[in-house]
Amino acid sequence: MPYTFRPAEPRDIQDITDIYNASVTAGGSTADLTPRTLDQRRDWVESHKPPYGVFVVESTGETGEETDATPQVVGFGALSVFYDRAGYDGVTDLAYYIAPAWQGRGVGTFLLSRLLDEARARHMRKACGIIFADNAGSIALMRRFGFTRFGLMPAAATDSTGTMRDMSYWYLDL
Repeated sequence: MPYTFRPAEPRDIQDITDIYNASVTAGGSTADLTPRTLDQRRDWVESHKPPYGVFVVESTGETGEETDATPQVVGFGALSVFYDRAGYDGVTDLAYYIAPAWQGRGVGTFLLSRLLDEARARHMRKACGIIFADNAGSIALMRRFGFTRFGLMPAAATDSTGTMRDMSYWYLDL
């Protein structure tokens, strides 16, 4: 499946919001308890100043139900501030979300690979992933790319379904 990766643009905010809110509603991948508004997601995207950034993955492929030659955003990811103190500059917190119809189709692998390339090109020294410990897909991605788990915080966060989740902490030296 051919995917493209590019920096997010203002025209992508609605797709980013929709994909993120699908994850909020489903539970299991974010500690936001309610869907985010378009303005909240816009502010979030705009808060990512270089060397950080938000990126989208597009595809013109089949979703399983239809074929469309128009590029559509099928996932997004971010290189975010890990901790807002200057001594942590060069450490990025990774986030990535895939549209439900596109999960299990290699978008996450493609996206994480490109996010790591971006982090290296932006002279980051470490990438971190903070993931619900039972999120099998994200844990598999962390392992696939050589991340090391460095911590587990039991019963750290609740998701929108009301499920209390453990958090796992992962890092990769870049």
